[in-house]
Amino acid sequence: MNTKNKLYRNARDLNPITKLLLVLSFGVGCMVYPFPYLGYILLLIILGLAYFMGLGKKVILLILGFGVPVTLMLLFIQGLYSPKNITMIADLGFAQVGLEGTLYALKVSSTLLVFLTTFYLFMQTTKNSETVAALTQSGLNMKIGYLILASLNVVPQMQRKVKNIQEAQESRGVEVTGNFLQRTKAFLPLIGPVVLSSLTDAQERGMTLETRGFSIKGVKPTSFVEVNHRKIDTILKGFAGVFLLFTIFIRFCR
Repeated sequence: MNTKNKLYRNARDLNPITKLLLVLSFGVGCMVYPFPYLGYILLLIILGLAYFMGLGKKVILLILGFGVPVTLMLLFIQGLYSPKNITMIADLGFAQVGLEGTLYALKVSSTLLVFLTTFYLFMQTTKNSETVAALTQSGLNMKIGYLILASLNVVPQMQRKVKNIQEAQESRGVEVTGNFLQRTKAFLPLIGPVVLSSLTDAQERGMTLETRGFSIKGVKPTSFVEVNHRKIDTILKGFAGVFLLFTIFIRFCR
């Protein structure tokens, strides 16, 4: 348990830019690499890291819920009906399974799973405020940073708002559970408070930004969130670059 906590804390302490570069390099590298096995090797490594971080179960559920259905669908479409199919590896009677289409389906599936799992670990180990702070410290415009932060926070905020309104309605005797018809009836009076509260929040947020001088020009903005850059960040950024260059080299040398 101590090992899991330590690895999780180390992942939390990494610079968000470093983690973003790792996510992009792994995903793009799997996309560029001509064979699908690189993605599955990375997926096994990611699963191992997720397990030692205490997130293994969630990542496995994510793969089973999204990865397996998508992989089966791609194998069915590309393996049977891809125009790239030249070498046939199986005859199902109604159609033949092609090697080229199967390999392409596995490559697309592995790339999607690497993108999905690495970005999930990134979101679990990085606060949205830290991500935006790191981007603005790297030279990103503050207004663009705010738009990114607002976009990342909109779903959690809406979920919390819906939950609070549902609890308030349930305490007043409104039936919010039961069969599909009862849930539909409970959903209709839920829409109005959610929309109105969202509009109110947007107005209050705009007024808050104005009072804090968000649109003032000619001044250097500051942030309460401090993001550090350590030696391990430099090493991992270099590793991400080398990994991506390696996959591109293999692609063009094939």
